[in-house]
Amino acid sequence: MSQVHFEVFRQTRTGGGWALVEAIAQRDEAVTYAKLMLSEGATAVRVVKEMYQPETGEYMTLTIFEHGATETKRKSKKLDEGASSTPCFKADDLYSYHARSTMARILSEWLARQKLTLTELIHSAAALEKFEATGTTYQHAIQKVAVAQAAESESSVAQIVKKLDELCTTAIHRVYKDNHRGLFPVLQAGQFGPLAERLAPSADARYVLNGALAKYLASASSWDAKLQSLLALMAELPAAGVPRALLLNGIDVIVAEMLTGAAALADLLGANPDLGHALANLVELFLGTEVHVAEGGGRGINELARFFAKDELPESRQAIAGRIIAELKGMKRLCPSSIDEEFKMLRRLGNQLVRGQGRYLPHEDLITAFEERSKRLVTHEPLLQFMQGAKASDERLERLLLVEENIIGAENKRTLSTFIIPMITSNGFENQLCPGAPTRQRLRRAAELQERVLRSGFQEVQKNQIAVALDRVALRIDERVRFLASIEARTGNPIERVEALLKLCNAGVFTQGELMIKARRLLMTCLAKPGFRLLYIAERQRERSGDLDHDQILTELASRLEKIGIPLHEAMRALAA
Repeated sequence: MSQVHFEVFRQTRTGGGWALVEAIAQRDEAVTYAKLMLSEGATAVRVVKEMYQPETGEYMTLTIFEHGATETKRKSKKLDEGASSTPCFKADDLYSYHARSTMARILSEWLARQKLTLTELIHSAAALEKFEATGTTYQHAIQKVAVAQAAESESSVAQIVKKLDELCTTAIHRVYKDNHRGLFPVLQAGQFGPLAERLAPSADARYVLNGALAKYLASASSWDAKLQSLLALMAELPAAGVPRALLLNGIDVIVAEMLTGAAALADLLGANPDLGHALANLVELFLGTEVHVAEGGGRGINELARFFAKDELPESRQAIAGRIIAELKGMKRLCPSSIDEEFKMLRRLGNQLVRGQGRYLPHEDLITAFEERSKRLVTHEPLLQFMQGAKASDERLERLLLVEENIIGAENKRTLSTFIIPMITSNGFENQLCPGAPTRQRLRRAAELQERVLRSGFQEVQKNQIAVALDRVALRIDERVRFLASIEARTGNPIERVEALLKLCNAGVFTQGELMIKARRLLMTCLAKPGFRLLYIAERQRERSGDLDHDQILTELASRLEKIGIPLHEAMRALAA
């Protein structure tokens, strides 16, 4: 069964772009939330249903609600007389990088069904005949490009369709003609190296080589067979120079096209339970380590990993890097069934990708991707889901602090703090903090949480706000049960009182802030009592059964006091009183 969630978008301004506001599990809640934003002054809102398809690893998108001033302004662009209304001027332009990228995107579903890459399609007469025979797919592809181009020009859609149709027909007929006259040889593995040597000086070397590669791959019945057939050609690369670069690039581009398609990757990696495990496999592939291919996957992926380990096939490796970054930035959950597993997987991927940052994965791109992924985890629904199993308030806070450890980005951590601070300052937090436990244990728990906050990656402002809030909780607990006052009442001997307070401070029972100041104040009061110094020295000498130096005993005490935040000069002054 596919995983489903609903994304709520808000238009930034009339005719402007759309910004994601929230991802919600329930349809009614998402629509209600969108209507609320509209009533609060949003220009326009949209709710999109995202349905995860495990077999392809992609989401199917459907807009279920849209309201407001959603009309976008049509760009008016004055064209010079005689300028072309399409991005391509001649048939050869259809082989350019940008044209190929556009075609690959528009025809992705058809290519996936046929188990074809774009390079094979535009260089194979048989594949083009099949494509032309579809009729509808062919015409729709041209119309999609024409509509997009018409939005940025003054030419009509019909004019652009006509021009594109002429260009495509010319390009297709050129392939038919070249195939008929035998320009594309039928070769076996072991014959492509010599072909590259012969073609290297020719102006249309790449065109002819791609035609030969398309024929060579025509018999491959699966993506894995196709990948293994291509990688087999790596053994016959010419030694150096243009021939080597020609054949290597021809192989590399087709492999990269395979890796860019979701269907091909799903077939090569096998069935993965979720996006997180699929991404983990992609990272292993990118790093050139052994890929744990799932059931149904192929052997070619690990052969490819070995070439990546030697930093060969750069286009293909870049395609995997781009896919990893795109998936990390995307809205799909890594582990939809468990938010706990989501965080574990995110940390696992982060630890792996740190080793791979560099030419293909720039540090800045990785940081941006993980910040985007972290942003999805500090919204209302994921956080509530993550805290769902926690009963006491300290357990819920601890879970949110675990979230902080697994996300990056100052803004994301600031957003998380807006969930934490109201929780701590709520009326129920103090009562639910280790309910039924002894006061000492409750105070220590508050201090442990505060210490964790002070070590966290929150910005100083948020860090201090959370720490102060926890200190106030601990202070109220102390005041309610008179914990510090009871120590004074139970211990009539000031030396015992000082020792008890020192042990509590060293055991981390008191939070930093007002409660620790209160404990230090009580300590200083004991130290300043008349005769304390002489009593303390006598007690220490009796314990150690010897006539110890007075100054040494007082210095040791002052050192213990300094460790809990009482300055040495203040301690010595109190002892001298």
